[in-house]
Amino acid sequence: MRVLVQRVARASVSVEGNVIAAIGRGLLLLVGVGRGDTQAPLDRLASRCVNLRIFADDAGKMNRSVLDLGGEILAVSQFTLYGDASGGNRPGFTEAARPEAAMPLFDEFVSLLARSLGKPVLTGRFGADMKVELVNDGPVTLWLEAAPGSA
Repeated sequence: MRVLVQRVARASVSVEGNVIAAIGRGLLLLVGVGRGDTQAPLDRLASRCVNLRIFADDAGKMNRSVLDLGGEILAVSQFTLYGDASGGNRPGFTEAARPEAAMPLFDEFVSLLARSLGKPVLTGRFGADMKVELVNDGPVTLWLEAAPGSA
């Protein structure tokens, strides 16, 4: 599983011109599920996202988490995180999990995030053509990855 973490001032996702989810200060998580991924690393990955100290404390140092802030999380499934363009100009997506395998893992990941955060985590719509808008705060963007089957 791959998670692109973006610290945001605000973010939203729209489907067919309608905003279906919007958050204020917090994290936008773009989540990719790879072939062979299992439930094993989800809890650790969710905990890492919620506890990442990437928000400024009173001294201006990145020392606070989204949990510390009482911030929000918007998680968006994005199979293209597994895109491979090394063979040419058109990326291949053979390393991305099929939707029937990816959706339950994404849903479980969101549930674990919500449990750790102590409030609902908003999401995009799995498999939909989404428009994601964000104001990246910093900008701060981090890449987290768990190898298939890792814990």
